Amino acid sequence: MKLKLIIGTIMVSVCGLTDIPFLDTTPKETQDKHWVLGPFVRPDGANPVISPQPAEFHCPMQKQPVKWEESDTFNPAATVKDGKIVVLYRAEDRSAQGIGKRTSRIGYAESKDGVAMTRLDAPVLFPADDEFADLDNPGGCEDPRVAMTEDGLYVMLYTAWNRKKARLSVATSRDLKNWTKHGLAFGKAYDGRFANLFCKSASVLTKLKGSKLVIDKVDGKYFMYWGEYAVYAATSDNLIDWYPVLDEKNELKKLALPRKGHFDCQMTECGPPAIRTKNGIVLLYNGKNAGKDRDMDYPAGAYCAGQMLFDNDDPCKLLDRLDKPFFVPEAPFEKSGQYKDGTVFIEGLAYHRKKLYLYYGCADSQVAVAVCDDVKKIKVK
Repeated sequence: MKLKLIIGTIMVSVCGLTDIPFLDTTPKETQDKHWVLGPFVRPDGANPVISPQPAEFHCPMQKQPVKWEESDTFNPAATVKDGKIVVLYRAEDRSAQGIGKRTSRIGYAESKDGVAMTRLDAPVLFPADDEFADLDNPGGCEDPRVAMTEDGLYVMLYTAWNRKKARLSVATSRDLKNWTKHGLAFGKAYDGRFANLFCKSASVLTKLKGSKLVIDKVDGKYFMYWGEYAVYAATSDNLIDWYPVLDEKNELKKLALPRKGHFDCQMTECGPPAIRTKNGIVLLYNGKNAGKDRDMDYPAGAYCAGQMLFDNDDPCKLLDRLDKPFFVPEAPFEKSGQYKDGTVFIEGLAYHRKKLYLYYGCADSQVAVAVCDDVKKIKVK
């Protein structure tokens, strides 16, 4: 796929569609910042790539067949295995009405071109009658982010939701279909101090090595950004047990906060795995534009996507940040469904055939993709 600017539009060739025009809506500020990843372009006629369907599986908790993705499919992780993009998405049944009141399970879809998806009929991660049932039942397993080690171990950070408290949990896999749950990400840190912390949205640091995005380290430790009302950090020796980074007062260190008058005035929720680039570490995140302090250029309540730049040597040091989102709800399916205020909730980023594929939830109801051809910035020597 080649991108070329032509009189204010982008001409795209993807999935057999050649020279389809797209309006270039990238804010000028985004275009001017040399470190920003993008532009990310929606392939014409391809979205949404994953929608609800009436597939059934036998729920081990309910002891009966359940149409586990009948209601909504959204908030996806993404990675690559055996030459295919694998999308692991959150799916909800129709067991109740309202966001967070149904059971969520993680579904599996794969694609050779990043658009046409083949899906499994059963979820690959879900509440089960196991030692972790008290963490993820009955609310489920939500909002996964997935990254891969150099030797092919896939690590998922997801939200375990028991309808009392949402908490980051960890699972690992070699094939992306069979997962081993490890429990709370912060369960062992500081003698259990943060075991009951409401926490979610973890973006593990990655880098491009050869043709793969793989998990990276900082000073010999794995590193991740996490959080929704602030950006925090955590480190790990084994990718399973994580220790939140603390400040001089021995409290959670806040790296970035919501800003008045901006699209992220209410939330700065971490998105897909962060990427080390030649300019620094780029964190893609989700901002919520709500309340009296919102950016009036965007709808009230809308979730739009931003980018932050952190120092390569000191990943807790914020260097720069976009004042305007690089990705906003535009299509009808991004502004309808469970969340009608508009949502492009980014969680999955895959490097495939020299392109970046960004997968996102659309109004908490479907999954879509946008593609970036300009990947020179992520090639670190």
